[in-house]
Amino acid sequence: MSTAPTEALRALARLLGAGLAETVAEGGARQALEGALRERFHARSWQEAEIRDAYGRSADATHVAFAGLLPEGSNPSGPYGGLSLVWFPGAGGRSLLTFVVGTLGLHPDEALLGRPGHRRHVAAMRAHLRRAGVAAWTKADPASIDAPVPEAVRSAFPGWDDVFRRYGSFVAACAEVGPEDPPRAAATVLAFLDLYAYERRWQVLAAHREEAGAYLAGLDAEVFRSPSPAEITALLLERRFVVLQGPPGTGKTRAADGIRQGETFGGRGLAVQFHPAVTYEDFVVGLAPEPAAEGLRFRVRAGWLLQAVEAAERTPDQPHLLQIDEINRGDLAKVLGEAIYLFEPREIGGAAGREVVLPHPWRGRAGLRFPANLYVLATMNTADRSIAGMDLAVRRRFAFVTLQPDRAPVLAQGLPLATEVFERLTRVFVEHVADDAFPLLPGQAYYLAGGEPELRRRLRYELLPLLDEYLAGGLLGGAAGELQAQRDWIADRVAG
Repeated sequence: MSTAPTEALRALARLLGAGLAETVAEGGARQALEGALRERFHARSWQEAEIRDAYGRSADATHVAFAGLLPEGSNPSGPYGGLSLVWFPGAGGRSLLTFVVGTLGLHPDEALLGRPGHRRHVAAMRAHLRRAGVAAWTKADPASIDAPVPEAVRSAFPGWDDVFRRYGSFVAACAEVGPEDPPRAAATVLAFLDLYAYERRWQVLAAHREEAGAYLAGLDAEVFRSPSPAEITALLLERRFVVLQGPPGTGKTRAADGIRQGETFGGRGLAVQFHPAVTYEDFVVGLAPEPAAEGLRFRVRAGWLLQAVEAAERTPDQPHLLQIDEINRGDLAKVLGEAIYLFEPREIGGAAGREVVLPHPWRGRAGLRFPANLYVLATMNTADRSIAGMDLAVRRRFAFVTLQPDRAPVLAQGLPLATEVFERLTRVFVEHVADDAFPLLPGQAYYLAGGEPELRRRLRYELLPLLDEYLAGGLLGGAAGELQAQRDWIADRVAG
């Protein structure tokens, strides 16, 4: 979470943690919020925002007490529209902190609420809070004001029926703030406040700029979070059949190679690659022509799967790995054939293990079954639009792990241009690109080079042609203008 909170932030968090359990002086919520804003952001950024303090009672029997930040230009009372940061104090000594859309609708924040980056950052905030032990919920689409809060969420946040009843369809994110852990309460308030300020493009004061920047960078890290090799290996040992999927250049094959050569498998196994010409005979078993004195004859040939099975059977006490690169480039229904029956992780090994009959016996073997020490790790490029989606019958037999572009190796090589290009393109994709095109984001491999000259060549002859292909194919939809601007910026810097 954050570093030690300031006094104004602690005061605001205490107010939320108290809910309506303590009497709050008239204007007290406004005063606490203004104190936190004044301490953290430049006055010209937030002074036009509407601060609403509706803690007081109302003649309206359906009134729900609340306070918070409303969009600039909102009326000082009554209904409003657009994105707001609001908390609802509860009678039990707690508050429900929310991002909520005013009941008048999305205006004036249609563009903000509809931007993919907003949705991604709100979801990342939830993950950030969860890692800190804070229960939070975010709506899949913050701009959807017709979708009520799901029943499961209502159950997870008991005591807020009045809020959900009146404003449930407008709530886009929520977290409960109580008095039990003041530092965590302050950090939760700050997480919401800093993200709201970022969306409004408020200027953070110099004293807090580093902390706010680290938090926002952490949200981006949540968007691009990838499991470690150790986590992938643990999943592989538990689930047996795993696919590493992700955009081009994210190191899927490198990761699979590292796992096969690593401590667990020690290089034991076989690495193969699928492509459209791979057949059942290549993967399982088939007949291969062989010249003979009497002419041409056919012999039985073991495919890659059968070879991997035999290798694993020779050392049953040691794990073996069959590594399949680009698994979705093959016609899996034809390549696997009846062997798909074997890919059932919980029915392998022992006398009751699954077995299929081979169409051609191999060295006296009429049937095929998976030994308990054989595992399969495959890779799949999610950006290749020419490849059909994986058959659902095959998909359910594998666990899927997504590898995202990784900033760390780009930064570690010490080439400022590589880091800036990586971050500029990443920002375009995070903020503007829809989910269906998000897997097109180039991975870190495009930015790795032995020096500045090599980097410029790679950007000019590898990255730019890829971006041009995206633009020519209209693959980024409404984000094409943003990508074109960054593409031109890169071209200007690597021009000969």
